[in-house]
Amino acid sequence: MKNTRLSPRPHPNALALAAALLAAAAAGPAGAQNYPITPQQRAIAQQTAQQGVPLSELAPNAPDEYTVRRGDTLWAISRMYLRSPWRWPELWGMNLSDIANPHRIYPGQVLYLDKTGGRARLSTRRGGSGGTVKLSPRTRYESASDLSLPTLNPSLIEPFLTEPEVVDDESVFSRAPRIVAGNEDRVLLSRGDRAYARGEPDAPLAMPPGPSQQLRVFRNATPLKDPGTGEILGYEGQYLGKVRLERGESTETQMKDGKELTAVVPATVDVVSAREEIRAGDRLLPEPPRQLVSYVPRAPAQAIEGGRIVSVYGNAVSYASQNQVVAINKGRNDGMESGHVLAILKNGETIVDKTSGTRETLKLPNERIGLLMVFRTFSRVSYALVLEINDTPRAGDLLANP
Repeated sequence: MKNTRLSPRPHPNALALAAALLAAAAAGPAGAQNYPITPQQRAIAQQTAQQGVPLSELAPNAPDEYTVRRGDTLWAISRMYLRSPWRWPELWGMNLSDIANPHRIYPGQVLYLDKTGGRARLSTRRGGSGGTVKLSPRTRYESASDLSLPTLNPSLIEPFLTEPEVVDDESVFSRAPRIVAGNEDRVLLSRGDRAYARGEPDAPLAMPPGPSQQLRVFRNATPLKDPGTGEILGYEGQYLGKVRLERGESTETQMKDGKELTAVVPATVDVVSAREEIRAGDRLLPEPPRQLVSYVPRAPAQAIEGGRIVSVYGNAVSYASQNQVVAINKGRNDGMESGHVLAILKNGETIVDKTSGTRETLKLPNERIGLLMVFRTFSRVSYALVLEINDTPRAGDLLANP
């Protein structure tokens, strides 16, 4: 006879799930299933337990029952249930003793919408707030691979977690090691090509101990200016690709005309990836370590004043589409955190009232045209993903609390 274990269903007093959303994009397979529950996330879960959201906050067609499917994202599920998806922590009512790690929500799990008492909660049990629960045999299992739902489609933001770089001081780029030549007189370099690079005289490009080091390749440190004030908030490097450092800089002594001369031998690098062709003069910066980051989409606690889209990521692109990355003029110094959701407002035009004899100047109201979510922060700017739009956002559009 096959052994089975009876799993008790969650206790009726289910805790709200405060941290179900993760950034699987930043996680490697080995550690993706071990996200911790932070004290803040647990506190939110306990605080919002039993509360739920008013029924008026539910989306018009929110299903009473939904089976999680592969390819789902937790943002999409929250949007399926809520008019304001960033309020999902108030909706989720899963029991933390049943789901020990709320970062692990898998395809096949069934979600039930409980609408008792004039409030809505989402649970993994039918009739989440009470009633008799019938226990049934169920086999426990652990997933051998990371099948948990990501916050968003990982492919949308994964490259931006390590590729772009924003610095406060332009000299970070101007003093970075540079490519000086390509092998066999190559002018334009692509994947598989060998090149030579060197650092500043006081900071030669040395080979670090351990495995070969990968470096990112940048060009054109572009100033990011606040659309409202014109102030430079930082410098964004144009990401070109990656190289692997094979040999560090050295010196070589030669005899010429009876004199001993010492020449610099540049470092050797191999191009391992290239988004665009690489050439002499392009700069090299170390690749940052990968970090496990849990994105918890939520509205900022503080009021956002003067927020604007600075630029749309990409060469000479002025307008943003859905699922595109933008830079905004708020960063860590302004309290921005990964997961903060902001509303995008189209700046109302200034017009002349031609229907009045006084031809008075009017400022049309700002109209909300979408949502974005911050996923990577720097000192004074952040990168954000455009989640939803009903018009075309552009550089200079306003940002506000959702």
